Amino acid sequence: MTQKILAAHAGLESVEAGQLIEADLDMVLANDITGPVAIHEVAKLNKKTVFDKDKVALVPDHFAPNKDIKSAEHCKCVREYAKEHGITNYFEVGQMGIEHALLPEKGLVVAGDTCIGADSHTCTYGALGAFSTGVGSTDMGAGMITGKAWFKVPSAIRFILTGKLGKWVSGKDVILHIIGMIGVDGALYRSMEFAGDGVANLTMDDRFTIANMAIEAGAKNGIFPVDEKTIEYIKERSTKPYHVFCADEDAVYDETYTIDLSSLKPTVAFPHLPENTKTVEEAGDIKIDQVVIGSCTNGRISDIRAAAKVLEGRKVADGVRAIVIPATQAIYLQAMEEGLLKTFIEAGCIVSTPTCGPCLGGHMGILAAGERAVSTTNRNFVGRMGHTESEVYLASPAVAAASAVTGKISEPSELGL
Repeated sequence: MTQKILAAHAGLESVEAGQLIEADLDMVLANDITGPVAIHEVAKLNKKTVFDKDKVALVPDHFAPNKDIKSAEHCKCVREYAKEHGITNYFEVGQMGIEHALLPEKGLVVAGDTCIGADSHTCTYGALGAFSTGVGSTDMGAGMITGKAWFKVPSAIRFILTGKLGKWVSGKDVILHIIGMIGVDGALYRSMEFAGDGVANLTMDDRFTIANMAIEAGAKNGIFPVDEKTIEYIKERSTKPYHVFCADEDAVYDETYTIDLSSLKPTVAFPHLPENTKTVEEAGDIKIDQVVIGSCTNGRISDIRAAAKVLEGRKVADGVRAIVIPATQAIYLQAMEEGLLKTFIEAGCIVSTPTCGPCLGGHMGILAAGERAVSTTNRNFVGRMGHTESEVYLASPAVAAASAVTGKISEPSELGL
């Protein structure tokens, strides 16, 4: 699929793994950390403005709302550039959200697109059947003014999904299982292509989560076939024309794995790598200090609902801080209208405005030395969420919520759910 999309955008009949190409871009993305770097680099060039005011998105989400003077200056830089160049898709606080939840929600990326973003989790949009990948700020800046980017065409690994997920098992458990199986460099600079009849049993939110964490296996991108669910999702949100690309029957893959979704169990990635996975059953007695439910990986409405269902009528354990961060304003509003925010607050959680915040050790949930967090985010490297002597355990919203109640790594079944 990826090779077909890249060939079409490079004006070529076909491409091969390892080939260097220049491809047209449908969307170029940056945030308040990576955007200023790109903007300052672009200022050194003679290009006067962006290639297309509708195909650039600038989203202040990492340190927004501004946490300090430096973050305020970064956001000001992005804000002023967007205004000066008339960029359509600039999202100020009040309209913003976490970029990789916001762009699909706004219909800005559709099937068959090529998208680059100065953020590694730009691979999220592969859930829509698009080629999307993270790049450095200078590549992003060049793409912003030329509408093009160069790529080395990746080879591909195929994951054939069969069956259906069990109760309290989600897309997060699928991707943690895969990363645990192949390792954090198991798909290095390759495309992770998902196929099989099990795909139809995954929600779009499951697919976003899986594609989002392809980078945690070292992949260039993750990509799903375009089916009825994808098309329905796109049509509800976008008027952009979409294009369906399908892998050939005889397409060549470096490796093929078959995964029975019904065999998977709630899974946790132990410190300090996403590949260090165990099922919750195997986890043992791991006491925790904090829970974070949110991020570009798991801050969508289905994630918020799953956490609320676990927390309803229950209380966060003494000594545990539980932080819930809906990924966009629309998700926040929907959660409020469904009464989910009331559930969280009555349980003893706090609910934040959309922000990346704690995921990157930015704000809204930094860990001190010796503290442990269960988080629905995507990385648990040393010092990722604060002190280098803290620990992050990656899990699904359901596991995170259950852990908040018990004060240790737990799954909902331990609460009788």
